[in-house]
Amino acid sequence: MYTVLSTQNQAKRAQLVTPHGTIETPVFMNVATLAAIKGAVSAIDLKEIGCQVALCNTYHLHLRPGESIIRELGGLGSFMAWDGPTLTDSGGFQVFSLGALRKIKEEGVYFSSHIDGRKIFMGPEESMSIQAAIGATIVMAFDECPPHPAERSYIIDSVNRTTRWLHRCEKQMEILGSNQLLFGINQGGIYEDLRIEHAKTISEMSLPGYAIGGLAVGETHSEMYRILECVVPHLPRNKPTYLMGVGTPENLLEAVARGIDFFDCVLPARNGRHGHVFTSHGKINLHNACHKLDNNPIDTNCGCPACNYFSRAYIWHLFKAKEMLAMRLCVLHNLYFYNKLMADIRNAIDENRFETFKANKLEQWNIARL
Repeated sequence: MYTVLSTQNQAKRAQLVTPHGTIETPVFMNVATLAAIKGAVSAIDLKEIGCQVALCNTYHLHLRPGESIIRELGGLGSFMAWDGPTLTDSGGFQVFSLGALRKIKEEGVYFSSHIDGRKIFMGPEESMSIQAAIGATIVMAFDECPPHPAERSYIIDSVNRTTRWLHRCEKQMEILGSNQLLFGINQGGIYEDLRIEHAKTISEMSLPGYAIGGLAVGETHSEMYRILECVVPHLPRNKPTYLMGVGTPENLLEAVARGIDFFDCVLPARNGRHGHVFTSHGKINLHNACHKLDNNPIDTNCGCPACNYFSRAYIWHLFKAKEMLAMRLCVLHNLYFYNKLMADIRNAIDENRFETFKANKLEQWNIARL
């Protein structure tokens, strides 16, 4: 059950009650592609940094260790020692990013494994069956994520195929008798009319939730915000709305202001592994020599495990010594930063001060307000 608790303009504060726990939104879902956060971060760590939802990937888990193994070991939560809600991406984005390694047909996609080259087929029925076996709380429909830029004619065919596949996903869920929450995905590139038409079409299916896919794939931030402004009003406001694969802290603020309440992105973990960390005053690079003698934490306003115990100088040393602990501490910090930001956003919406909060944050980060 999804309940909107408070709003400020288009921004909304809500709760999604699931069999594995209640999700407070807006929420950032921490990306655990292979049932682990890259950078030596475990599900146990996720509790300490305020994570609510762990997001794993159908395509990657299908290749290894395989959904049958995960099911035999008690499902995704038991497998990775995570007792909270989980979401599995359908694998569509990963399959379509394979380029020459895949062939799209009406029945699904034929592709070669990026690991060993073996031939694999995945369609809506296969994706739903894999996700059911994995046992995620929220499952994503199998869709086509078209490239950017793409011709309008290609996008039209792609959107229509995605709609047909969504109906097949829903039917397969019924056949499986699954009580998982199926989210449909809106596509349409940067064509407003196609996006709106598709949003109206899938909204008629009355699914548990809706996602906006095919963004953050090369278009500008302004184009992305424009699409959100035109699409979100045509998706059910009484259902969770998920912007897939986005993004930077400022992206989160801008998207919340436009009505989005679910997010995921590999950015904080990826940046952390390279020493790029987010702070209350903007990003810093811990590889820089200016941190060699800096005894301050990454951020004096932060309560993450890294900032509670270690200095910038120590982490600078760890990177120079090529110690894995450097990556781990920075990933923990960045994910804590994102989860804390979302908690602060929720509080700001509850207290009817989100617009002021957003403006202040962008000013602190020295980012022009859009």
